[in-house]
Order: sequence, then C-alpha cells, then structure tokens
Amino acid sequence: MAIYTKRFLSASTNGLGIVVSATSSPGDTIHTAVDSLTVYDEVFIFAVNNDSVDRELVIEWGGTTSPDDIRPVTIKANEGLVLVIPGLLLQNSQVIKAYAAVTDVITIDGYVNRISD
Repeated sequence: MAIYTKRFLSASTNGLGIVVSATSSPGDTIHTAVDSLTVYDEVFIFAVNNDSVDRELVIEWGGTTSPDDIRPVTIKANEGLVLVIPGLLLQNSQVIKAYAAVTDVITIDGYVNRISD
C-alpha cells in the first residue's frame, strides 16, 4: 500500500509563500523533487497576483525547453489563490522553477504529497 507524506515545497520557508522575482528563464526555484526513481512527488501549486493588472506566470516543469517544459498561465489581478499545477508527478531530482512578467507581484504557495511504497 502506498504511503503519502505531505511536505512543503522545497523552496518554501516554514510553508510560507514563495515570491517570484525572476522575470525570465531560468526562473526562481520552487521545488526540487525527491531524489529517487521509485518515490514520487505529487505537486500542487497555487499562485496569487497581488498586482492591479493580470500577469503571466511561467512554470518551468523539470527543465527550460519550450514547449516541453513550459507551463504558462495568466493569473488575474487580486483574484486569490489560483490552482496552477493540479497534482502532477515529478521525481529524480527534477526542478520546478517559475518566472513572471513583473518582479515581486506573484506569490506561489503549495505542497507536495510524497508517495512511496
């Protein structure tokens, strides 16, 4: 039977939000997946845009190659937390990074369910 352990995103301090300051690739590190080929990280990422206009957020999922690793999403202004990554799996020390059109207006929150046997 699989064992699920809820964890903070690895770039989060004590579970607090991660402010996106990068405006181009490679972005700010959000999470580094477990270093294993038999254990998985189920990643949930939410974003909030604290600006007065809509802003694009780009998630780099395990790399920076377009379009394979790029997940762009527009985050509406002052809308609250928006689900950006809905529980996708990652492993083998792959890194999730993020950048936005403007520095320090988008904050990322989230968690990881580490899945092992």
